[in-house]
Amino acid sequence: MDDEFRPVLGEAAALAGRWLDGVRDGAIPPTADVESVKDALGRRLPEHGPAATDVLTHLASAVEPGLIRMHSPRFHGWVIGGAQPVALGADWLVAAWDQNSALRSVTPGVVAAEELAAEWLLDLLGLPGGAEVGFVTGATVANLVGLICGRDESLRRAGWDARTDGLAGGPRVRFLVGAERHGSVDSAAVLAGLGAGRAVAADDQGRMRVDALREALADGDGPAVVALQAGNVHSGAFDPLADAIEVAHAAGAWVHIDGAFGLWAAAAPGLRHLTEGMAAADSWATDAHKTLNVPYDSGVAVVADPGVLHGSLAQHAAYLAAYAGASDPEDRVPELSRRARGVPVYAALAQLGRAGVAGLVQGLADAATAIADGLAGIPGAHVLNDVVYTQVCATFGDDERTRRVGEALRAGGVALASPSAWHGRAVLRFSVSNWLTDAAEAARTVQAVREAVAATA
Repeated sequence: MDDEFRPVLGEAAALAGRWLDGVRDGAIPPTADVESVKDALGRRLPEHGPAATDVLTHLASAVEPGLIRMHSPRFHGWVIGGAQPVALGADWLVAAWDQNSALRSVTPGVVAAEELAAEWLLDLLGLPGGAEVGFVTGATVANLVGLICGRDESLRRAGWDARTDGLAGGPRVRFLVGAERHGSVDSAAVLAGLGAGRAVAADDQGRMRVDALREALADGDGPAVVALQAGNVHSGAFDPLADAIEVAHAAGAWVHIDGAFGLWAAAAPGLRHLTEGMAAADSWATDAHKTLNVPYDSGVAVVADPGVLHGSLAQHAAYLAAYAGASDPEDRVPELSRRARGVPVYAALAQLGRAGVAGLVQGLADAATAIADGLAGIPGAHVLNDVVYTQVCATFGDDERTRRVGEALRAGGVALASPSAWHGRAVLRFSVSNWLTDAAEAARTVQAVREAVAATA
């Protein structure tokens, strides 16, 4: 290794190792806010900077007090996974290799790893083998890819070429979403020019009602895109995918599935029933960070018809050395310049294998069940959802008491749940997304909650 790199990467590895030493037992909340971290970093750009190793040492010292241990096995906020060691190592290699993985003929090494990862993902998730996969930044952009493809194909069937003529002047595309869809679907729809979707009624677990979808589709005509959900962020519930897809397709609609963390249920035999029928959809979105536990920047967009995907997203320029006879990575995503973000996915799948992925996903669901069962034994606690996957929503009395329990839990530093509101009530959400969260860690979470409840009595 060049002497310019060796000391810098050695220092980075040492600092990263020090941070990772606290994964299991370090306090979770940050102890510094943004402004104090800026003060510690130094607010003025120096005229002449110090040595690279000194910059890294100072950076870690100043920033770490402002970091939250999202990789803790007892961090249950939002839907956030950790990073398996092999995936983290692969991510470091991706940065060191520094490849722009847009073209097969230019960077065949990383493209080969990404394409194998894509093939394995389709197999594990039970999606059509002829589908095409694009690796994007996260689930929001993965949803965007599916919705753009749905928009363009729906308009094409109606005789309008959005790629050539734009959207203005063309037929209106009806967009139907579940009443409890995730906000990333709304964001993606706005970017895709679909606007606010028509909300279709959901049941008490957040599952779209098929009868309501049928009525909504019948109330109008013309191009339509339907967004379904695999994994409700509060309950973990899945829309009735098979029936909803059948109804949508009968009306001529494109069907997209937002499965940011839920699509992975298809990889576990004990959970696969939750995704029954989803392979009949037209596009899917997920995030390998949330459930496979690879580092961030790991969204996965899947489109059943490669021609539609390429027609919507492929870039063409004379200077690009396109590969004859096969699509390039840049044909599958909105970007041209991008890191080889599919390589950590390859590494995680290669180490885990089929059985390992199934065990990982099932283990997350089992830990969620253990947390729910433990909470049920705490006086005043009430689990609101049917725990079918990895999400637990609980109350601890009235709204104010629930919020105080959440604050006490955060202050304790041992475990963290994210506050939210569901069905008009304040709740604490326990999302189990970390590969290290096993029965023992679930028990530690429950004990931390028990102590938080006692502290607010």
